[in-house]
Amino acid sequence: MIAQIIVDIAAKQTDRIFEYHVPDELDEVEIGSRVFVPFGSRKLQGFVVGLSEKSQYQGQLKDLLLVVDEMPPLTNELVDLSKALAKRVFSYRISILKTMLPRVMRANYRKVLTPVSDQAKALPFFQGDPIDLTKVTDNREIAYIRKLLRNDEAKVEYIVENRAKVKTENVYSLPLAQKDYLAFYEELRSNAVKQKQLLTFVIQHYDEFPLKQTLIEKQAEINTATLTSAVNKGWLRKDRAEIYRDPLAGFATATKNHHQVVLNDNQTAALAQITPAIENKKAQTFLLEGITGSGKTEVYLNAISKTLALGKNALMLVPEISLTPQMVEQVKDRFGDQIAVLHSGLSEGELYDEWRRIRRGEVRVVVGARSAVFAPLTNIGLIVIDEEHESSYKQEDNPRYHARDVAIWRSKYNSCPLVLGSATPSLSSRARAQKGVYQLLLLPQRANNKKLPEVHLVDLKQADFAGNQLDLSVQLVKAIEDRLARHEQIILMLNRRGFANFMLCRECGYVMKCPNCDLSLTMHKDTHQMQCHYCGYSTSIPRECPNCKSSRIRFLGTGTQKVLEELNELLPEAKVLRMDVDTTRRKGAYKNILDAFGNHEADILLGTQMIAKGLDFPNVTLVGVVNADTGLWVPDYNASERTFELLTQVAGRAGRAEKTGEVIIQTFNPDHYAIKLAKKQDYEHFYAYEMRVRHAGNYPPYFYTVLISVASKNEQNAAREAFRIKKQLQSHLHSETIILGPTPSAISRLKNQYYYQILVKYKKEDNLNNLLHQIQDSAQKVKKYGLNIYIDNEPERIM
Repeated sequence: MIAQIIVDIAAKQTDRIFEYHVPDELDEVEIGSRVFVPFGSRKLQGFVVGLSEKSQYQGQLKDLLLVVDEMPPLTNELVDLSKALAKRVFSYRISILKTMLPRVMRANYRKVLTPVSDQAKALPFFQGDPIDLTKVTDNREIAYIRKLLRNDEAKVEYIVENRAKVKTENVYSLPLAQKDYLAFYEELRSNAVKQKQLLTFVIQHYDEFPLKQTLIEKQAEINTATLTSAVNKGWLRKDRAEIYRDPLAGFATATKNHHQVVLNDNQTAALAQITPAIENKKAQTFLLEGITGSGKTEVYLNAISKTLALGKNALMLVPEISLTPQMVEQVKDRFGDQIAVLHSGLSEGELYDEWRRIRRGEVRVVVGARSAVFAPLTNIGLIVIDEEHESSYKQEDNPRYHARDVAIWRSKYNSCPLVLGSATPSLSSRARAQKGVYQLLLLPQRANNKKLPEVHLVDLKQADFAGNQLDLSVQLVKAIEDRLARHEQIILMLNRRGFANFMLCRECGYVMKCPNCDLSLTMHKDTHQMQCHYCGYSTSIPRECPNCKSSRIRFLGTGTQKVLEELNELLPEAKVLRMDVDTTRRKGAYKNILDAFGNHEADILLGTQMIAKGLDFPNVTLVGVVNADTGLWVPDYNASERTFELLTQVAGRAGRAEKTGEVIIQTFNPDHYAIKLAKKQDYEHFYAYEMRVRHAGNYPPYFYTVLISVASKNEQNAAREAFRIKKQLQSHLHSETIILGPTPSAISRLKNQYYYQILVKYKKEDNLNNLLHQIQDSAQKVKKYGLNIYIDNEPERIM
């Protein structure tokens, strides 16, 4: 048998299928298997993407070395998907195959020095652990190694390491009959208390064995020493058994008396449209547009229930880890142990175990963030994408896929419906629904028939401020005090973390910038650091100007840390929780913060955009937006759309239960159409207005776009290559196609790389895909000159 392999080298030269002979002893190899193969002088990991009986190759094929996993980690569907996606996102196929797997299943390569001759083997240099060449830094050692290689006394070997580890636990079984344990109990002396406790437990739970050590120790109230003694006496047999790490241990288990929510007429009508597509296995895409609080989640859960009842499985995506705890709580409450979760907040071990549970067919429902779209789930009967408008569904680096596009592909492959849900659908999705490509389902009212919260705008140009920081208006602080007096809760959003945006010297005008990026450093008071939010560079907060040594320095702008400090000064009795990237780095931090707020351990939840979507707290009656303009003037064509979405979403967190909600939005631009229409939560008028703006500017969804970025440490080299690419595009594309640039990116230098970009806007361009693949292949040649070329199909950001 011949195996067709994609090897683990992301390069033009290796982006093809290599054939290997499968030895008889490795007959367990299947499509999707992870294997080790010889490749030149190295050993590499590879993936089997096909099997055949014959090969066109006339020479002698090399043998496969090893099949890594008992069960192929990739399904046939995912193997086919990798091929289709490579053509669309301009990424080498191996990069996509590796993205589909948990991090621990990506091979770790080591280059080691091994002795060849018997004389070399006896050298003290080779006694002990293998010599890892990547860790050798001493010049004398390097010279000695070169001498050994030159004299053929040693050779370099490449070792492939599998980092995926299974967690095991001690399990005890009973080798004897129950009557034997009764006899042992009678023979024990009276002071053998722990042994009596163990034998009592064994007799009472005889039919339940084998049991885990942790359970026996807890219920029998004994320790490891007692168990070890029992093994030595022949009472118990000790083995090791595989166990799963459980990321859902802190979540409530499903109850038999689960309160079934009665759907209203709009929800029932939406579900009635989705159900036939599930039953008839129809690959249809629905856009569920429902105002905040309209009960979209209940429609999802009911659709999933119908899917499971038909013997099919369901996949559900949420945009952020911060949304996962609340969504998982609801899904687990409904479906219990049938659910698995996949997101970057899990440890490597948890992610590996959840992934294996899915691959082994032990779960029916998968909930996760963007990468969960590659879950190895089979027999899919329904796919759901919540908050489908979110930009986080687009991968920012290689491979630059959009989860929505992958979900559409999987929907067609599995002949199942896809439900896209949002209060503020992306313009592209709404346009497709208007054209009939998607089926539009509307939820125009809140599920509990409550009105949307009343929204007030505060013009910061004319506002009176409550504190010295000029962040919180008197109107907003009075509203907060009113809610605190009524023991109600408040959500405050400022989409900017840190304490101050930049340091300015009032003497010489110096602004402290990142040495690696064309950006000012942000002050973080809690860590006493000036930080770059792009490359991670940090340095201590200066006491004087680094340029002129003046002490007249000021820290300007604002962030969540500064607002927290001001809240503590103005409202010392209020308990405030802060939720941003800085406070949620620790594992489980998202859930801990949201659980504490849900249990009313805090009065105010202050955070960045991660608190704006999906959260449902019945006692929140006030939402305040500290500054609505943070993303409004970003040099991006969809800045207004992002602002409208964010404000509408965060406003929807107020008044979701019985109590009436209120929203206060502070802004310097109260007359901007995105903010005025967000005040009314009027998506339909915003959609119509923004579509006219997009049409006038020749932007999506009227045009397709491709962004080509060229990066180099030398700015002239980046510009020169960008102009060469533009010339290549102009000579092959139609005159109707718009080519903008090359121009420096809005942030022209990031991580010591200068960026130039070209934006291609087109309606129909048959030659473009092949041309972009040629540019992708040519990128391999120019990389050795320090040039990097990136191609982003349908970019979410043009900056």
